[in-house]
Amino acid sequence: MNMMPLFLGDVAGSEIVVILIVILLFFGSKSIPGIAKTLGQAMYQIRNASNELQQEIKKSGVDIKSNMNIDALLKESKEQLVQPLDQMYSDVENSMHYTGKPQTPIERAEQVEANETEAATIETAADVATTVEPTSEEIPVSETNEPTKTAE
Repeated sequence: MNMMPLFLGDVAGSEIVVILIVILLFFGSKSIPGIAKTLGQAMYQIRNASNELQQEIKKSGVDIKSNMNIDALLKESKEQLVQPLDQMYSDVENSMHYTGKPQTPIERAEQVEANETEAATIETAADVATTVEPTSEEIPVSETNEPTKTAE
């Protein structure tokens, strides 16, 4: 990226020539090379100091980030927030499905699974009972049917 110094943005070529003539008149032809050399060295040192400062700022930013260990802090904060929420959820579930003793979420899940298994077993048994037709042996005989007595 080419950056022009601020004061040269509005200065035309003829104005630069006038400035150089004024400098030549003030300092003379013998001292101008020494001034140019000193000015060049100063600009070089300023540029190097600026680059070193930028590198140091970038390096310290990386060091700060690694020292803070943001991921561990986020994980710890998440655990601190989730634990009370899980407890509240467990309390609400226990109050909704009160069984006389407090239940943990694991116990509640086991109970729900057992209820679902029991319901599936009942449905299967009902399906089997409706699909099987009774045989003549299984047909109940009414107790009022007594053999008829014939007149002798």
